[in-house]
Amino acid sequence: MTRKLLAALSLSSAMALPAAAFDISAMSEGEKAAFGEAVREYLMANPEVLIESINVLEERQQAMEAQNDQVLVETNAKDLFEDGYSWVGGNPDGDVTIVEFLDYKCGYCKKAYQEVEKLLESDGNIRFIVKEFPILGEQSDLSSRFAVAVLQLAGPEAYEKTHNAMMAFRGDFTLESLSRLAKDQGLDADALLKRMNEEEVTAVLRANHQLAERMRISGTPAFVIGGELMRGYAPVNVMEKIVADQRG
Repeated sequence: MTRKLLAALSLSSAMALPAAAFDISAMSEGEKAAFGEAVREYLMANPEVLIESINVLEERQQAMEAQNDQVLVETNAKDLFEDGYSWVGGNPDGDVTIVEFLDYKCGYCKKAYQEVEKLLESDGNIRFIVKEFPILGEQSDLSSRFAVAVLQLAGPEAYEKTHNAMMAFRGDFTLESLSRLAKDQGLDADALLKRMNEEEVTAVLRANHQLAERMRISGTPAFVIGGELMRGYAPVNVMEKIVADQRG
């Protein structure tokens, strides 16, 4: 019992005092060994101390990551919110802007699409921006190029309808399936397929990839909600809370 008490006192003193006040290098080898054994015995008898320490460390790391993400959003605000080429939906004059980096072949993006739709329907004061960010292979690239081509040639209303159709689509994205989708939407399929490979479309995808790299975004979906960066899928109630926090 006495050894445990001494270990607890020694450990708490070591953690509480400034580094200069506790200098283990000043101990003899015997004292170091005794101190180490006492600390080990205390921690083995009180493992909750380690768990508490790990929890505190994780909380500090999360807080630091959140601060770093806020800096990333602030630094890249113009490219996120006012790039001049991305589709803007929801309420263009909304008080909170949500930016989504998405891939049309991403299963979680399709799942997130339903949550975003719920949020936009229930909250009429959100501005919503889509960033095509194809990262899952050839079909991702084809579908993203097609979406950008639709926006550039047919305008935002046609893009919105096409975007919704592509999010609901469950087959393979090929030139043939995209051509059929264009015809179903009453669009010029030949013109869109030609546009897909032109520099105007490539430049948009290049800029989105560069922005994602600066934002340290490597997966989809990823969201910027106001000033907060959220990596990955989240249900609508989580997004609602972040929106409320941003307003507050």
